[in-house]
Amino acid sequence: MNNLQEYEIKVKMCEIGKRVYGRGMVASNDGNFSVKISDTEILCTPTGTSKGFMTPEMICKVDLEGNVLEATAPYKPSSEVKMHLRIYQLRKDVNAVVHAHPMYATAFAICGKPLDKQIMPESTIFLGDVPLAGYGMPSTVEVPDAIEPFLDTHDAVLLANHGALAWGVDIEAAYHKMEGLEFYAQLLYLTESMGGAKELPQNEVDRLVELRRGMNLPGRHPKL
Repeated sequence: MNNLQEYEIKVKMCEIGKRVYGRGMVASNDGNFSVKISDTEILCTPTGTSKGFMTPEMICKVDLEGNVLEATAPYKPSSEVKMHLRIYQLRKDVNAVVHAHPMYATAFAICGKPLDKQIMPESTIFLGDVPLAGYGMPSTVEVPDAIEPFLDTHDAVLLANHGALAWGVDIEAAYHKMEGLEFYAQLLYLTESMGGAKELPQNEVDRLVELRRGMNLPGRHPKL
């Protein structure tokens, strides 16, 4: 990858930061995301910086072990990059990871509730469900260890008492999974307040899964 391509990815990461911040998926300096640009290099957001006000020069570069390759002072890689690296190490098809604290999804995570009801075609096709990973101390290997059991079957998880994590073939795909799971969580919250969702019957879920299969979408799905 040449310098211009790398710079364009940094610009895109800043754009995603504005979208995440603008949609209220993070507060203050919360959240982090990354992009794999080679087999050994990862671009990641800096710690202690609002994702809505980043510039390309703030983006850091680390290797797959988390060693800093490039960082413009005073910026340093996010301390939570460990969970990103675990995904890249175990999912060779993944090139981007987004972590945020979207309001409704995080509320479910705090209540210890996964997003596991089949209530609309889009969430069934693109997510299947969003499981709940056990609590881990942020910035430690406890979080990567907690999400690892779900990496073979899912492209998004809730982090108990913490937030949400999504990954995909590129930063746009990872962001859209985050946006989609938050919409899913909001719908579940609203339908629960209205007496409970009328879930799709199993035969319709099966048909939607077959539809996804025919679409040849990238990533993993718990029902395939």
